[in-house]
Amino acid sequence: MEYIEAADFLTNQKNTTIVDVRSPSEFRQGHIPGAVNIALFDDEERKIVGTLYKKTGRNAAILKGMELVGPKLKQFVIEAQEKINGYSVLLHCWRGGLRSKNMAFLFETAGYRVNVLTGGYKAYRHYIRQTWEQDAKLIILGGKTGSGKSDVLQNLKMAGEQVLELEEIAHHRGSAFGDLGQAEQPTTEQFENNLYEQWRMFDFSKPIWIEDESKAIGRVSLPDPLFVKIRSSNVLFIDVDKEERINRLVKNYADFDPNRLEAAIHRIAKRLGGLNEKKSIEALFEKDYETVANILLYYYDKAYLKGLGMRDQEKVYHLPCSPEKDINIVNTLKQAVAEMNF
Repeated sequence: MEYIEAADFLTNQKNTTIVDVRSPSEFRQGHIPGAVNIALFDDEERKIVGTLYKKTGRNAAILKGMELVGPKLKQFVIEAQEKINGYSVLLHCWRGGLRSKNMAFLFETAGYRVNVLTGGYKAYRHYIRQTWEQDAKLIILGGKTGSGKSDVLQNLKMAGEQVLELEEIAHHRGSAFGDLGQAEQPTTEQFENNLYEQWRMFDFSKPIWIEDESKAIGRVSLPDPLFVKIRSSNVLFIDVDKEERINRLVKNYADFDPNRLEAAIHRIAKRLGGLNEKKSIEALFEKDYETVANILLYYYDKAYLKGLGMRDQEKVYHLPCSPEKDINIVNTLKQAVAEMNF
């Protein structure tokens, strides 16, 4: 058994399995992407041992832990055989303490080669938070709602550009309607972990494209240092015709359950205004989706332009374009970036 630092831990993932031995609830709150959970204690057992540690001290807690774990040793090995590929293991608990040591000893006894994360998951979280401070050349793709920014980013990615896919990782499109058609959102902690998996793969000598976002994307939030970078970077604002944006919104949302669409409209009722709320819901149930989109864009355009106006305008570059019609949209964007000397 060897202890390794977070940076080495994360670069040694190839041909090995990350085993998180924390309780199931700790794992659900946030874990290293790709890790498997083989919990030394379940949630109730962890609570019992933790309470005993606080009330009577370390020795009593250790004895109780041994009592709880002893009957499960065989099952741990069986679970390891089911979840671990090969015989190399990267193992961690919360702080690299007794849970890691005990499980590492057991797995080594069972024939696995084990490396333990120094400082545990807590050290991993500290490490990835520091990486957001790394210098990076970001290009922020801006545009009003319905401009097709997500599709454009996918085109850029397919063309070999580096793209940090915030909405895809967040499982949310960033508006009141953003959860429609999406998987359940991760916790903010897990969102940060998943973001880092993309971030660490980038070549920081080259540009990284990111969609312009608020700090919150649905229920998750961007790491503060990354959000500061986004707000201070150059913005390439694609200025797309309103008719094209309406058509795209109808195409993307008209097939959803109208009751869910109505609920989303109600969520922005105060900012939309009572009359616009009423008109949009009436149009929704008449299947006049173009009118719904047109009314909602009045609110969304106003909100987005207000946020854009808070940026340094010398760093905002407007590019009239049509992602729908421009089959060379990637070249159009790259040429604009070159001409604007981002």
